[in-house]
Amino acid sequence: RGGAYKEVCFFGLQYFIKRYLCGPVVTMDKIAEAQNYFEIHFSHPVWGYDDKLFNRSAWEYIAQKKGGKLPVMIKAVPEGTVVPYKNVLFTLENTDPECYWLTNYLET
Repeated sequence: RGGAYKEVCFFGLQYFIKRYLCGPVVTMDKIAEAQNYFEIHFSHPVWGYDDKLFNRSAWEYIAQKKGGKLPVMIKAVPEGTVVPYKNVLFTLENTDPECYWLTNYLET
């Protein structure tokens, strides 16, 4: 492991958080749109679509019980920090046991 550089300049997370994760980002309309996307892109011509691929009830829980806000906490080194490689740049933690799946979903 390793590469040409021994350090990395960490940047871009603040934009990503503000653009995609802040405020009520999960709505019933977005859930319907995402389910439609899953059904189109993950359908098999012979076997059809597996309803287990999109967990609609989990997203509805976030929309209804959390006001559409993602129950996560992000900790990160400050933007622009130069850090030796092989260090953690940020962590993403779930704050609601009902949404145990969300951290893996967001990290992917």
